[in-house]
Amino acid sequence: MTSSVPRDIIADRLAATGYVADRDLSTALWLMESLGRPLLLEGEAGVGKTEVAKALAAAHATNLIRLQCYEGLDRNAALYEWNYQRQLLAIKAREGADADAVEDLIFSEKYLLERPLLAAIRQPKPPVLLIDEVDRADEEFEAFLLELLSDFQISIPELGTISASSIPFVVLTSNGTRELSDALRRRCLYHYVDFPDVDREARILLARLPGIDATLALQIAGMVGAIRKESLRKTPGVAETLDWAAALVGIGLKDLRSDPEAVHDTLMCLVKTAEDKSRMTPEVTNRLLGKVA
Repeated sequence: MTSSVPRDIIADRLAATGYVADRDLSTALWLMESLGRPLLLEGEAGVGKTEVAKALAAAHATNLIRLQCYEGLDRNAALYEWNYQRQLLAIKAREGADADAVEDLIFSEKYLLERPLLAAIRQPKPPVLLIDEVDRADEEFEAFLLELLSDFQISIPELGTISASSIPFVVLTSNGTRELSDALRRRCLYHYVDFPDVDREARILLARLPGIDATLALQIAGMVGAIRKESLRKTPGVAETLDWAAALVGIGLKDLRSDPEAVHDTLMCLVKTAEDKSRMTPEVTNRLLGKVA
């Protein structure tokens, strides 16, 4: 079959940006592009979901437009707003002028403030639209997204309907804090992003930290993998692994087992709560180091 070729090309392009994708993710991105469907990425915080969108934008040499979702997010914050301050100034400057002419002026493109969703459909080249942590928005906003993702057009009462200049690559992420609707899930392709295994995390370190030794990268990935099994309150993500690796390289460490004290002292790059810090005692660090190859 030749269908693996586009998938492999996508994986290679992502790798060139420093993102090491596994087979399933590469396939999901290939299907997203070939079918023109949004891609929903679900998984724990820190597994690299947002980085997928960033890497995809870099791979396509296109803009990344990000909508950060939060509780209470409404259409105006996501779509567009009018620049009320400039409108008021324009009205004041034209006092006594024809009211219709003033109205036509202040409700024109000049006074329109694009928010992420409107900006995404007005790009001359398809951007990557990242709808980040969609599970934090409420169900009403989620329903609004369904309409937008179906038609890729926006109605502005004062200007009319604005249809997409180009259809963006849409990536939605969810940390699973709220169950998403079946309607949204049906509209999207789906991929669950898990923490990388030891080998892939080592390859991520090598791609993002070119000066790191391959043996040290494998040790760090193995140690982080062991720490993730310790039932911590906040499991360290890939970003924390990169920070820790950079710190260890910065102090000139070549082998984790050569300086357990330095390893333990720098775990603050990985451990982010007082509860987890109390669990990660020097004894636990030494025990986990004993499992490192």
